[in-house]
This record gives sequence, structure tokens and C-alpha cells, in this order.
Amino acid sequence: MESLEGIPVSEGVAAGRVFVLDDLSARIVRRPIAPDQTEEEIARFERAREAAVEDLRHVHERAKAEIGEDAARIFLVHLGMLQDSALIEPVRDKIRTEHIAAESAVSEVFRMWGDRFRSMNEVAFTTKADDVRDLADRVLERLVGARRSRLAEIGMNAIVIARDLTPSQAVNLDKNKVLAFVTDLGGRTSHTAIVAKALGLPAVVGCRRASELAIDGESVIVDGHRGRVILSPDEETAEQYKEYAEQRRRFRVSLGELASLEAVTPDGHRIELLGNIEFPEEAASVVEVGGGGVGLYRTEFLYLTSDHEPSEEEHYEAYAKCIELLDGLPLTIRTVDLGADKYTQQRVEQPERNPFLGCRSIRYCLRSLPMFKTQLRAILRASSLGPVKLMFPLISGVEEFRQARLYVRDVMEDLRESGVDFDPDIAIGMMVETPSAAVIADMFAREADFFSIGSNDLIQYTIAVDRTNEQVAHLYDPHHPAVIRLIRQIVDAGRRNDIPVSICGESASIPEYALLLMGLGLRTLSATASALPNLKRVVRGVPMHRCEQIARKAFTLDSAAQISGYLRDQARQLVPEAFDGRSVEA
Repeated sequence: MESLEGIPVSEGVAAGRVFVLDDLSARIVRRPIAPDQTEEEIARFERAREAAVEDLRHVHERAKAEIGEDAARIFLVHLGMLQDSALIEPVRDKIRTEHIAAESAVSEVFRMWGDRFRSMNEVAFTTKADDVRDLADRVLERLVGARRSRLAEIGMNAIVIARDLTPSQAVNLDKNKVLAFVTDLGGRTSHTAIVAKALGLPAVVGCRRASELAIDGESVIVDGHRGRVILSPDEETAEQYKEYAEQRRRFRVSLGELASLEAVTPDGHRIELLGNIEFPEEAASVVEVGGGGVGLYRTEFLYLTSDHEPSEEEHYEAYAKCIELLDGLPLTIRTVDLGADKYTQQRVEQPERNPFLGCRSIRYCLRSLPMFKTQLRAILRASSLGPVKLMFPLISGVEEFRQARLYVRDVMEDLRESGVDFDPDIAIGMMVETPSAAVIADMFAREADFFSIGSNDLIQYTIAVDRTNEQVAHLYDPHHPAVIRLIRQIVDAGRRNDIPVSICGESASIPEYALLLMGLGLRTLSATASALPNLKRVVRGVPMHRCEQIARKAFTLDSAAQISGYLRDQARQLVPEAFDGRSVEA
């Protein structure tokens, strides 16, 4: 038995048989051709490329039907790449000048681009490398006569394990046969992770040597909750996970009963539980599990899943769909958080050396005013359809917030002059996710209508840990005393100035951490839809005065490990039923 640790990107537990997906391009050898065969080889390449383009069009249509139009736009990006002269022309040149077969040229050129992106050590470029590899496999399958992909050979109860899995491969997995997938590479924000969540398949990425160690047909367990992969589990472990799966099933059933109940503590304190979404369709899931609305709509996914900059109408239609699905519940729309590991670094001629500290989020928007104003127009127009709030990401100084708000006022004036309806009293707030914003939260409280603590970035900037870097992932910890002190400072500033404060990072999804957050004074938590029922169970099970005692005690502890252990112990004593579905430690 061998246990591997990776990054959980899609929840669930699955037990099945290993299906190793190998890399087609690795099997291509350099095949020389005669000079008079070059034009024929170029024509072969063109036919293969055109066939791959047609394949992608079919995949895009299938993806739209299965995972929604927004997520399916990933494949439109691939279509654009397969027609990009920067990628295609070097293949033709290599055939002409080096006199090698089309498949050899494709393999070498595409591998060169993939290696170049990978060497840049940024998630954005790693994602681009994944896209290039996907395209290479598609063209090579046509050139070497492989009409059926390796995926077509999958049997029942398969766990796909690969060095990496492209979005095309992920969306083509037969859910009647495939139970989960595992990759050596990848991160939480990759295109493949997005598709995994949309498909609802348990997935673990960043397992490093999984594809090297796994053997076709051997038994394997994938724990998408903890990011654990167990190859050839022994009988005892298999039995434990069988019970674990049953616990999870019972746990989900019991959570379903909470949807219609209020999120109120036993001593009468109401907690607002909201959902985080990336795609409009997810708003329905928030409502289904009893969420009180959407506390964070990450609108950058409109860009990440498209091959073009979304138009005002595309923005508006997405927001209008959310409002329709929420049926009167509030929607908080964050303006695009682009840059760093996302959209912009893939497209600029000279990527930034340290994009996480560069032109990202609100800085990027303020430098890209036509794009920014397009989104603001759409948000304001949508505000006439239902309760909408607007917030800016990664604000670090008061002038930044004032400048962004000024552009909102400019757009309002334009809409007013054009006779377009909007909510003139729309609440305008900000994400507090930099230490500088936390330290001067009192100043911001005189400017903003509300705060939303973005714990993901607040943690990484406070303790100087890149949350996408597997090498330092163990240091990224919401329990760090400095993070907790900053959260309390933000909450206190909001209370003193009578403005609402919520938290919307991943840490808000952790049941035991919720006790601390409530004890620190937070009354609004925004998390993934799947986490809301369990959070409601915690809220309904622990009196507020007890949460406050827990927070006071945690404040006296001087290490993340101490605080984490203390919160876990307290939560398991007070609401053990909140942990019934994750009690197995295999």
C-alpha cells in the first residue's frame, strides 16, 4: 500500500481500478523524409489540424450541454490556438527546413512551447502548457492514425491517473465508467480543476509521482476531501474507506434536512450564510442548499473561459441569470480579479516577474478603463432587476477605492443620460485582503458601504506564502495568529463605524474555523454551496457566548498549530455531528 498526498480540487471519495493515461507525444520519434516529400507532409499536417479543429467544435458543443456555456468556453480558447500562426507556422517551417515528418514536427514544436511555458514557474503559464499539450495530442492522434483515444479504452469503475489531464480529456471522461481522476501536476485554479468541479468528479491534483507509481488495473482509493490517493490499499484501509463512503452518504442526507431551517444559534443570534460562485448556474445550488444569497460572484471566470473579452451584453446576461435564479435573494458581484495567476499573464508580451505583487485586480481594472467601465455598466444595469451589491478586489489604499468608486459614478451618469434603469443606491463595498487595508480599516469604513474579508489573499500576503505554490503549501494556514488578529481588527472597525463585515475566503468553509469567526464578531459567512449545510449545523449547535469564549482563548495561543488543534477539539466536543462525514483517518 502507498499513500500519496496532493491538492484536493473536487470533493468526494471513490474506490476503483487504476487507468493510467499516458502521453501520446512521448511516443513520437523523429522520422526524416525526403526533400520532395515536404509539401505532402505539410498537407498531411493541415488535414490533421483541420480535423482536430472539427473535433474541438464537437467537444465544445458537448461541454455546453454537460457543464454549461461558461465553462465550455475553455474549448473556444483551444480552437483559437489551433489557428494561431505563432503556434502553427513553426511546424510548417520545421517540416520544410529540417525535412522531418509532420508528426515529428508537431511533437517537437508543441513540446518546445509547453516546456517554455512550464519553465516560467507561474500557474498561468502552466495552464497554457496544459492547453498546448492537449492540442498536440489531438493533432497527433490524427497524424498517427489513432481514431480512438486512449480514453475510449476505459473500463468500468476506473480511476484515471495521468501526469496531467487537459480540459478536453476531463470533459470527455465517461461518468458512467470513470469515478475520479488524479494528476501529478496542476493547482486549484487550473482549467482542469474548474471542469472537475463542474463535472462533480472527485479529483486530486499535484500528486507529483502518481502516474509513475500507479499500475494499470491495481486498486486505488481517491479521497477528494483530504487530497489523498492510496494505491493498492490493504484490506483494513479499504474497509475503513467503505465505511467512510457510507458515512459521507448518510452525512449528505442529514445535511439535506437543514436546507429549510434558519441559521440561528441556540441563544438567538442570526448568522447569514451565503454562497461563493464562479458561474451563474451555481446560484441555483446555493438556493437549493438553503443559502441566503451569493456573497461572492467571481466574475473573472467570464474571461477565463472565453476566447475573447466579454461584451457588456455577455456580462449583463450572466448577472441577470444569477438574479433570476436567486429569486429575490441578494447577489454580491466582485469586479474582475485578473492578473497574477490568471487571464492577463497568459496574454501580455512581457509577463510580470512577480504578478501576485504586480498589476492585478483593481490595479489592472484602473489601467484598463474601457474593460472596467464595460463591466460596471453591466452590473449597474443588472441592479435594476434585483438586490445587487458591487465590490472591488484587492484594495490597498483609500485613494484606490475612491478612484474606483468615481468611475462607478461616471458610469451611473452615462446610464442616467441614456435613460437606462439602474439602482442609484447600490451598495459599493470592498474586499479586505491586504494587510495595508486591514491596518487602516477604520479609514476605509468611512468610505465603503461594506467589507468582505478575502481570507485567501489576506493569508498569503500576511504570512508571505504563495497559496498556489506546492513547495510552501504547508505554511499557508488560516490559523496563523497574525491572520486572526487582522480579522478581528477589520471586524472591530466595521462595528465601530456601523458597516457590515463578511468573510468569503475558503477558510469560511471550515466548520471549526467558523466558531472562531463568529466569536470574533462576524455575522455573515460566504462559502462554497456544498459547505453551507454543515456550516448551518455548526451555527445551530453552538451558542454565541461559547464562540466568544473560544475566540478569546484562541487569541492567547501563539502558534497556528495550537490554535488549529484547540478549535478542532472544541468543535468536535460541541458539534460532533458536523464531523460525522470525515471521521476516518486512513
